[in-house]
Amino acid sequence: MSALRTALVLAATGAALAAGLAPAHADASTAVAIWELNEPAGSAVMTDTGPNHLNGVVGSEVVTGLNSDGATGYDFAWLKPNTPPAHPAHGVTVAENDLLDPGTRDYAVTLRMRTTSNFGNVIQKGQGGVDGGRWKIEAPKGQIICTFQGSAGYVDIRSTLTINDGKWHVVRCARTAKTVTVTIDGVLNGTKKGATGTINNTWPLAIGGKVSCDQIKVTCDYFPGEIDRVQIDAS
Repeated sequence: MSALRTALVLAATGAALAAGLAPAHADASTAVAIWELNEPAGSAVMTDTGPNHLNGVVGSEVVTGLNSDGATGYDFAWLKPNTPPAHPAHGVTVAENDLLDPGTRDYAVTLRMRTTSNFGNVIQKGQGGVDGGRWKIEAPKGQIICTFQGSAGYVDIRSTLTINDGKWHVVRCARTAKTVTVTIDGVLNGTKKGATGTINNTWPLAIGGKVSCDQIKVTCDYFPGEIDRVQIDAS
């Protein structure tokens, strides 16, 4: 196991211990996808090293092979928010697959990121108003918002911590049948009760911004910063 992967596991476990709960991975114990984001410069494919091989397509504006503070990841350039034109090559997409939808399962998304900005959609599947619901992690005002919307309702939770300090942070958003939680650097930062029901849409997974936007009627909310690992777990 790599040092980074070990850190992610320890971070998730630490959050649960701090909250007096079972290990944090207990509510979503099976890896759906593991994207290490350690491909060399110029890579066009984001490789899934997990069991399902859900590889992604890297946009030409995304810098891969970025070495920073001992980590190799992707860099997403700063773009002026809410200003046309759209930049579809700014992000990474993974083709629609039911495995990437929570369905009715416990579901968790963990990633390591850093930014100095106060906006941006980090990762999502689906957008507001789409059939089948959606889930999303975003970072407005440097805080993390975890959103899950499904057949039973809509729940989002905002972290009390700000993480736009230019340092690496491990972020985890998870939902169970009755709650949504946000964990920052291994510490449970918030829990919000509410059922979201079934989430199952036909949209691709997107990293770095929305996939359907024009910066006029629909803003793209492009994420500016770096990401060096993403993992999705479900049970």
